[in-house]
Amino acid sequence: MDETQSPKLGRLAVIGAGKMGETLIGALTAAGIVAPEDVVATARHEARLRLVAERYGVTTTTDNRAAVRGAEWILLCVKPQVAPAVLVQIAPELTADQVLVSIIAGLTTTQTEQALARGIEADLTAQPTVPVVRAMPNTPARIGHGMTAICGGRAARAEHLATAEALFARLGRATVLDEKYFDAVTGLSASGPAFIYMVIEALAEGGVKVGLPRKVATELAAQACLGAGHMVVETGDHPALLKDEVTTPAGCTMDGILELEEGGLRVTLIKAVVEARRRAEELVDG
Repeated sequence: MDETQSPKLGRLAVIGAGKMGETLIGALTAAGIVAPEDVVATARHEARLRLVAERYGVTTTTDNRAAVRGAEWILLCVKPQVAPAVLVQIAPELTADQVLVSIIAGLTTTQTEQALARGIEADLTAQPTVPVVRAMPNTPARIGHGMTAICGGRAARAEHLATAEALFARLGRATVLDEKYFDAVTGLSASGPAFIYMVIEALAEGGVKVGLPRKVATELAAQACLGAGHMVVETGDHPALLKDEVTTPAGCTMDGILELEEGGLRVTLIKAVVEARRRAEELVDG
C-alpha cells in the first residue's frame, strides 16, 4: 500500500486508553484513518474513559471483551505486566477476520499468540488463526512526527503488514523490521524522545545561563533539535559529517563539543539506550 494513501480501518477497538492509547486515538482520528464513531476504547477507570470520550468523541467501556466484538482492527495498549491476562480474556471473542496490533514493549508475537491460545484452551504449538502485528510507536505520533517499527506474527499476511505500515506512516515514519530488533527499538526510538527532551531542557538552561529569556531559550533549543533531526533524515548524511559542517576551525562550536566530550554526553546516551533496552526485555515478566 502506498504510504501516501490514507488506510481505512473500519471499526477499531483500543484496549487500554492510557497515555499511548490516547495518543493513537487522537492521531488516528485526526488523520482521518478512523472516524470517532467507529472507535471504542477501554480503560479500568470510569474517570479516564469520560476524559477520552469528551476529548475525542469515541465510545468507551470498561468491558474489553465487548469492545473487541466486531472490531476489524484491535490496538492492544495496556501495561506490559497485564497484557497476557488481557489477551487471555479477549481471546474467545477474536476471529481470523480481525487483526490484533500490539504495542506492548517486550511482548513478542509468539507470546501474544500463546496467550490467545490459552484463552481458548488451544494447543500452544498449533498454527494461530488471529493475525497479530507487533508495533512499537513513540509519542511524537500524536503530532504526526512519530517513528514506528512493525513486524508480523505467524498468521499475519503481507497485506496486514502493508496496512499497518501505511497506518503508522500517516503518523510520522514507519518501517518493517525483524522482531529480533524490537527491544533495541524500544530502548532507542520509544524511549528516545524522553532523552531528547532532557537535552532540550539542558540546552535551554544553558541559554538562560548566558542571558536569554527562558521561553526564547527553550524555543531555540527545541528548533535546533528539530532542524538537526530533519537534516539527518532528509539529507541521508551521517551525523558526524553534518556535525563537521557546523564545526569550523578555531570556532566556538568546537569548544562546546570538547565540553560535551569531557562530560561524557556520548557515552551517557549510549548507556541510556542500552539500559532502556535491557529493561524492555524484562517488562512482561515484571
